Amino acid sequence: MAEKKKQNENEKPAKPKLDKAHVADTALDLLNDVGLEGLTLRAIAKQLNVQAPALYWHFKNKQALLDEMATVMFRRMTEAGEVGGTVGYQPAGAWQDLLIEGNRHLRATLLRYRDGAKVFSGSRFTGTDHGPEMEANLRLLVEAGFTPEQATWASSTTYMYTLGFVTEEQGMRPEPTRDESLVDVAERAERLADYPLAAAAGSRLFAAYDERFEEGLRLIVAGIEARYGVG
Repeated sequence: MAEKKKQNENEKPAKPKLDKAHVADTALDLLNDVGLEGLTLRAIAKQLNVQAPALYWHFKNKQALLDEMATVMFRRMTEAGEVGGTVGYQPAGAWQDLLIEGNRHLRATLLRYRDGAKVFSGSRFTGTDHGPEMEANLRLLVEAGFTPEQATWASSTTYMYTLGFVTEEQGMRPEPTRDESLVDVAERAERLADYPLAAAAGSRLFAAYDERFEEGLRLIVAGIEARYGVG
């Protein structure tokens, strides 16, 4: 019995299975420490305690890894209940609310990760996790009076606005929990003293990101409504 107990104590805990999902989870955790620039396959391999070549069995390059990371980010967002997240997902309410709420949740998700918007930008989701929600959202827009093409333009335009906004936000405000910018607004205003409107704009351009995002999103939604004549 003692011999068996000693043998059990010497056994090392089994390593988690090295699959795409586990690598992507580790990469997202590491992202908050090193940022996208420091996120290399070598750094991830070190975190996983494996050799870097082992990762190439799963990802042929860094873009393939970013695709999987973006997929995991979306999956986490849906599992958290922030969007539909189920095969039977059916959006409710007016189409304006759909676009506004959906992009609010997208921004909140991106802000949870350092350089989260850069990870999402240009990435291609793996699998079909996003299919049910995308199908249901486009269907709601079509049923509200949009053509399929207009529904695509409306949803993609608000989506790209959110990606662009958060990319700039994270570039100027590395710590989203603190409403501070890398720009010294007072110093900027002093430099632009000969241009009073441009100088005064600094207090709005580099602060109050929540308010700015909401205003911009509502401007775009109002523009979509005016452009396509769907109320």
